Amino acid sequence: MEWPESGLLRSFRLNPGVFRDCFPARPSCACRRNGFLRDPSYCRQIVTLTYPHIGNTGVNLEDVESGRVHAAGLVIRDLPILPSNFRMSQRLDAYLADANVVAIAGLDTRKLTRVLREKGAQAGCIVTAAPGETLNPEAAIAQANGFPGLAGMDLAKVVSAAETIEWTEGEWALGSGYVSQADARFHVVAYDFGVKRNILRMLASRGCRLTVVPAQTPAKDVLALKPDGVFLSNGPGDPEPCDYAIEAIREILAAGVPTFGICLGHQLLALASGAKTMKMKFGHHGANHPVKDVDTGQVLITSQNHGFAIDPENMPETLRVTHVSLFDGSNQGIARTDVPAFSFQGHPEASPGPHDVGYLFDRFIKLIEAGK
Repeated sequence: MEWPESGLLRSFRLNPGVFRDCFPARPSCACRRNGFLRDPSYCRQIVTLTYPHIGNTGVNLEDVESGRVHAAGLVIRDLPILPSNFRMSQRLDAYLADANVVAIAGLDTRKLTRVLREKGAQAGCIVTAAPGETLNPEAAIAQANGFPGLAGMDLAKVVSAAETIEWTEGEWALGSGYVSQADARFHVVAYDFGVKRNILRMLASRGCRLTVVPAQTPAKDVLALKPDGVFLSNGPGDPEPCDYAIEAIREILAAGVPTFGICLGHQLLALASGAKTMKMKFGHHGANHPVKDVDTGQVLITSQNHGFAIDPENMPETLRVTHVSLFDGSNQGIARTDVPAFSFQGHPEASPGPHDVGYLFDRFIKLIEAGK
């Protein structure tokens, strides 16, 4: 089928009676759909997948990455009618309906992805109508065209938890599920800018007792907890409007607390260090992005989900590049040369995705040990 220049897409409905504002459409990976649907990094984004059969294993609640669905919508090629898996708890369409998230199926998602590759991220709108109602394509097009884009949009404070919590749950194991942390050697404060649960699990499995704090928590409150380390989480939106986080990170770095950032946390660490960020035309989304470790020369396959990047033309002397993308040469990792802090643009927790950069969690632990 053909897509009008406006970007309006039409197909049969999974959730009648739901209208969604306009959001950029993004390609993603092919599996663990309930994992990425609840990934806060997809806030105000429509997710599309090139894999043809989405939902054939249903949805299981063990793979969720947060307390609710954050993706604004879902675009898929085919919705299986007989999903089956030993961990399945619900069908995909029922799961989306319960979350009041609109989705469409029956589209050539590979063609849609080619459009996005050629033109960059586009505004989109998914519209459904209840029985007896009539769709208004012109209104949907106007709604999509009116979307302001993610640049300048602070979404970290939108998705962040409102209260401080303690986290002790470790990684999942077949036959036993998620294992509770036994003994914690370190106390880490994790800033929740939209944190994925599997990141917290991987830190807990490495001996960290985690205090997860809201995005707007002042540095003095974090330092009062006397943490062994501070973690800066992933999250959605543009990092530059997050002045509260940038200032807090500056104070934490000045205090010499070992710091590790992922995704949005990577960009915030850069901004707090005097670098600048920029909006990418395409962004990086998916689980097969090759990245080079500058120090070792090793090529790593990584999971990525970001639409902003560090501007390579505005890097202060206190920052050293540690990783670069082999797709477009964009920055993928930095380390401070004067204080114990580093960060990575992709998702080393890889949920879903490869585990090639899981060693960064071990590097954080070594940084903490060196500071004790």
